[in-house]
Amino acid sequence: MLSDRNLWTKIGPGMTKITNGSCLCGGVTYEIRGDLRPVVACHCNQCRKTSGHHVAATRCKTRDLTVTGDTLVWYKSSDIAERGFCGTCGSNLFWRMFGSETTSIFAGALDNPEGLKMVGQIFTRDKGDYYDLPDVPDMADTSNLKT
Repeated sequence: MLSDRNLWTKIGPGMTKITNGSCLCGGVTYEIRGDLRPVVACHCNQCRKTSGHHVAATRCKTRDLTVTGDTLVWYKSSDIAERGFCGTCGSNLFWRMFGSETTSIFAGALDNPEGLKMVGQIFTRDKGDYYDLPDVPDMADTSNLKT
């Protein structure tokens, strides 16, 4: 089984990785100054309903994420988490658990997701019946790996 602490990408000493992303219309842009976790697919019902398919997300420390623009909307999608999307074009961008020090970022909204790979998936029992699962490990312990 993959461990969350082994999922973060690392770069050389003294270097800060910078990754940018945005919504479709450009109303929300963001910059991440720091490490990104490799991509994890989530097949839960909420992810399928908000994306139209499964979600593929990376994650960063929230303190490393700077969001600009005035169209970002946060929706409380459950008692434990919220989802961030553009109020103009509807692009799904973020997922974060209340009280967490990390924010999940939908990988498709990154400008240049260089080097990121899908390394696992969660909530596979909830997947839609119209597609096959990706050929990556099922991460049975989802307690700290939700998209």
